[in-house]
Amino acid sequence: MPIYNHYNPVKIIVGPGQLRALPNLLSPGRWLLVTTDGFNRRGLTTHIKTLAPQTHWQVYHGVTPNPELDHLEYVIRQYRQTYIQGVVAVGGGSVIDAAKVLAVTLPSGLQRPLHTVLRQGQKHHWEEQLPLIAIPTTSGTGAEVTPFATVWDATTHKKYSIVGEQVFPKMALLDPELILSLPPKQTLYTGLDAISHCLESLWNHNQTPISVAYATQGLNLALNGLPQVLDSPQNLQARAQMQQASLLAGLAISQTRTAIAHSISYPLTSHFDVPHGLACSFTLPNIIENYINVCPCPQQVSLMQKIQKMLKQLNLFQHLHEYATHEQILTLKSEMFHPERAGNFLGLLNDEIVEAFLTEKT
Repeated sequence: MPIYNHYNPVKIIVGPGQLRALPNLLSPGRWLLVTTDGFNRRGLTTHIKTLAPQTHWQVYHGVTPNPELDHLEYVIRQYRQTYIQGVVAVGGGSVIDAAKVLAVTLPSGLQRPLHTVLRQGQKHHWEEQLPLIAIPTTSGTGAEVTPFATVWDATTHKKYSIVGEQVFPKMALLDPELILSLPPKQTLYTGLDAISHCLESLWNHNQTPISVAYATQGLNLALNGLPQVLDSPQNLQARAQMQQASLLAGLAISQTRTAIAHSISYPLTSHFDVPHGLACSFTLPNIIENYINVCPCPQQVSLMQKIQKMLKQLNLFQHLHEYATHEQILTLKSEMFHPERAGNFLGLLNDEIVEAFLTEKT
């Protein structure tokens, strides 16, 4: 019988129009709204202020893809003296990750928390967290229900993670109406990210019966929902399906973490700015081909083969080569064995196998 622990404290609110419930979730005081400049310019910041006029808002709308360590340190210094009561994140995975970082570092006593804990490697337990409400506007990362936040170091081309129970958001508010305007490429890449998370939690040493159930259901939803939403972006039901797939994938990796596909992806994003969802998914058809030979569950094999067929039709290597050639990708092979991720993979791994993962099959 399996022995495992399961813990996820995030309260989840789901449904069309649920953004209107936000005022009821806010305690009195000053709240920091974290988002992007694009959302700010398109009026979402104003809309949220209108929804909750009794709240005293501070707005940080400078989040960019792949939150960068030195920039986040600057933001921490900027808002430390403003007596923030809580944080609301409205955006994709990068926005939610940045908000998670702020929620645990603003109350921290460390003068330069990210430099000290990440760059210098000082052991630290994040003991306090500002209440964080995560409102995703993409369907991919599942960051609204995970206990880690990614931080990138542009000076050293390294990827770090802030990790711990205090990193979990307090609440996740999922409103598929917020995703209707997501552009085609972002719809594709974030949808691929959700699929990658599901697969990575299945071929994972840390899998549990609960994570397997989440991941399997997530893949079934994505198998139907991703083609529909790519074909009909205004299909609210398909958008909701992909939002649920992303949520379930996030719930799965919150227990297992990711594996080899993500390990391969990090240097590609760091060196060549490959979008994360593409970087962690172009290898999936090849990894599936490898893993199904050792997968003990026939039902999983059948589902993975259906996902594999769908992914092959998307020509992911063609998308990837807009950012880097095959030869450039191979130069990063030595950086792709991230031990905290590659070590989770249940299949066989060696240098030759990883190179095969990186090579387009004809």
